[in-house]
Amino acid sequence: MHLQLLAYHQDNTVKIDVIDNGPGIIKEAIENIFVPFYTTKRSGSGIGLSLSRQIMQLHNGSITVVSEPDVKTVFTLRF
Repeated sequence: MHLQLLAYHQDNTVKIDVIDNGPGIIKEAIENIFVPFYTTKRSGSGIGLSLSRQIMQLHNGSITVVSEPDVKTVFTLRF
């Protein structure tokens, strides 16, 4: 698996993209991954991404995701 981090300034916003070429996230799951306690993992708690989104929002930022399974997934953090 390949992991890439990109940081840049766009539209008066600092953005960080976290990109990987892993298995990706299926469309049905992507709609729920920021919902507290939602998980697709046996041992997952479903807290990580919902807490990350809350923290970003508390600091007037955001976190979004776009995924094409088996091609790439991009999480974008906007500050």
